[in-house]
Amino acid sequence: MTDHGSGGERPGPGGERPGHIPAVEDRWLLVAVAGALSFVAMLDMNIVNVALADISRGLQVSAATAQWAVRGYQLPVVALLLPVGRWLDGTGLRVALLTATGGFALGSAAAAVSPWAAWLIAARVAQGAFGAVLFVLMPVLAIRSVRPGMRGRAMSVPATLGPLGAVTGPAVGGLLLDHLGWRAVFLVKIPFCVLALVVAWRAMPRDGGLRRPDRRSLADASLVGTGVAVLLLALTLASDAPSWLLLAIAAVPPLWWWLRGPGGRPVTGALRASGLFRAHGAVLSLAAGFAAMHYVVALHLQRDNGVSATTTGLTVLAFPLGMALAGPVGGRLADLSHSRHRSSGESSVGARAVAVAGAALTAAGLLLLVPLGDGWSPPDVAWRLALAGIGLGLNGGPTQALVMGAAPPGRAATVGSSVQLARGLGFTLGPALATAAWALAGPDGGVRAGLALAATAACLAVPLLALPARTPAPLSEKTTDAASAAPR
Repeated sequence: MTDHGSGGERPGPGGERPGHIPAVEDRWLLVAVAGALSFVAMLDMNIVNVALADISRGLQVSAATAQWAVRGYQLPVVALLLPVGRWLDGTGLRVALLTATGGFALGSAAAAVSPWAAWLIAARVAQGAFGAVLFVLMPVLAIRSVRPGMRGRAMSVPATLGPLGAVTGPAVGGLLLDHLGWRAVFLVKIPFCVLALVVAWRAMPRDGGLRRPDRRSLADASLVGTGVAVLLLALTLASDAPSWLLLAIAAVPPLWWWLRGPGGRPVTGALRASGLFRAHGAVLSLAAGFAAMHYVVALHLQRDNGVSATTTGLTVLAFPLGMALAGPVGGRLADLSHSRHRSSGESSVGARAVAVAGAALTAAGLLLLVPLGDGWSPPDVAWRLALAGIGLGLNGGPTQALVMGAAPPGRAATVGSSVQLARGLGFTLGPALATAAWALAGPDGGVRAGLALAATAACLAVPLLALPARTPAPLSEKTTDAASAAPR
């Protein structure tokens, strides 16, 4: 799966092993910063949704225009992940984290005081650009803050808190909206950012400055950003009209041009060298299954079964509760397996087993939802969601640790950005495909079709994680040269 190969980690260029990080004193405070910022960045993906009607009234714009308060953040986050990852591989971690966190907080403040819609959208686009940097930095910060034997536990922190932010966003947003108004949904993240800035400033060692992107880097960012933005926009709009999926065709030319050029080859080379394509597919599948389930369950409970918004929220809360309880357990099991197998050079075997078991539990929970029929009761749904949440909690930390641990030397941010892109596309793809399945199956079978799609996506992750790993291919000279030529 994460596809290190069962024979242990191979030396990279210069004799370094993939994922090798010099032994350091464990800095759990920085792991907590990574988790908190992951929670905040994912919270921002969903918290604004509940405030769109109030934003529309407050700024006197149409509902369609207000939607760009959400899309203005989501598009740059996903579109810039890969270019940001390549850029961060040559940039100091400390200064990048401080800059991105400060910029994210300023963007939130600017959005909160927006006097008109154009200001709000511009602030959200800027916030999304800084958010893309945060998404890439979080797994890198977590894995660099601990010794290899603690990676599972460290990676489980952002891997668990990030999705929890996505799930709790609507509930937190609704609470703030009812008591403080729509501007509070932007302000709530600022205290977390300030606290993260203080901790990072005091605890992180100085490790270099920011690297200015050259013209080639900007051209690569334009190509991949355009392609991914068009793809994300097509998936987002397809939730309302499936015909918008045809727009995704326009994403092919810029992405193909980028993949065949000097910007894309180091990314695909890093993934090929470490055998990570299956792991990325598993991450995308689980994210799509989770997002599709969340969309179908919440909509069906409220719209079709007449369940109140409060009861629906409490029912759906079973998933993040299960995930929160199981996340630390998954990380600890992965670390115990690391210690047990380290002497044989197969430290990934046990972590892979935990990741597969978690994916299987998630798939089982979603499969059990399919035969419920139309007459759902909240308790029947809740325990199934809790089972799926426990599975995703067990899966997140081990999978993330395996992926980041397999990154070739000097490519941690590149690999981190690609796995975050896979997760982000899964979160967007799930509701779009569930909507299409619901529409094709009709009103009678739409719910089952949407849930069957979610369960199928989760089931697909199991063999992707469990299949025997291919032997990692060494980085080609061409790819290595391209990476080395990048300005540092």
